[in-house]
Amino acid sequence: MKIAVFGQYYQNNTHSIVEKVVAFLDQKNIEICFYSVFYHKLLENNVELSNYKTFDSHECLKDNFDYLISIGGDGTILRAATFVRDSNLPIIGINAGRLGFLATVQEENIENLLNRVLDNDFSISKRTLVSLQSNPANSDLEDINFALNEITVSRKDTTSMITIETYINNEYLNSYWADGLIISTPTGSTGYSLSCGGPVIMPTSNCFVITPIAPHNLTARPLIIPDDSQLTLKIKGREDQYLVSLDSRMASVSNETVLIVKKTDFFILIVEFPEEGFLRTIRKKLLWGEDKRN
Repeated sequence: MKIAVFGQYYQNNTHSIVEKVVAFLDQKNIEICFYSVFYHKLLENNVELSNYKTFDSHECLKDNFDYLISIGGDGTILRAATFVRDSNLPIIGINAGRLGFLATVQEENIENLLNRVLDNDFSISKRTLVSLQSNPANSDLEDINFALNEITVSRKDTTSMITIETYINNEYLNSYWADGLIISTPTGSTGYSLSCGGPVIMPTSNCFVITPIAPHNLTARPLIIPDDSQLTLKIKGREDQYLVSLDSRMASVSNETVLIVKKTDFFILIVEFPEEGFLRTIRKKLLWGEDKRN
């Protein structure tokens, strides 16, 4: 068996988590391959590691890996998805962050849940992604043109709102006059979209949600659409450019550029365990339904 280990940051509990993961995998004679940037960051922070192999691009992960372990928060898994891409490599998220909707394995359960992985005692959650094309083409959006959480368009260098002319399957929907617009996957429904008034959606639902950001119209509400829809966006504003973000990756785009948003033809696979499922997570992390009167 061969497992990739990915991370972005060194935090207070990173040291102990890495030690537990490495000790477990070494004991089981499992080959370990670290993300090179993370590996050198660990060495700089005096984490004792053997001379493990490293990888530095998504091409390297096509070489017969069984799983990718992501050590960090949900943002780290979003970044890991840009390496996994269409390789069908399942991601095991170990939480070293705060919320942990995707990274649900807690430090105290690492050995137990990794043993469950080896025993095939887990489920796979197939997460839909959303992709972006621009016309004319934008070089900053071409290499990694997909997002696991959401694609967002927003104003740039101005306090003035922008107008987002929106079409669904070439049929006119609305011209949003707002600070921006979020097109979220079910996975991303508990992120930025939720903060802007969007609904919480079960992760495996076959839909997207369109959520306006601070619209200047009381009737502009979030809209759920089938995930086989194609969205066309045409943005206008007082400035020459606006911002487009795919998860945490951002690019400046010229006014009048046409954006095409639709579902990707591949999924990201997330390893899940019943005791760390989505419903338990929203109760624990969002205090779902909690009422002090009860």
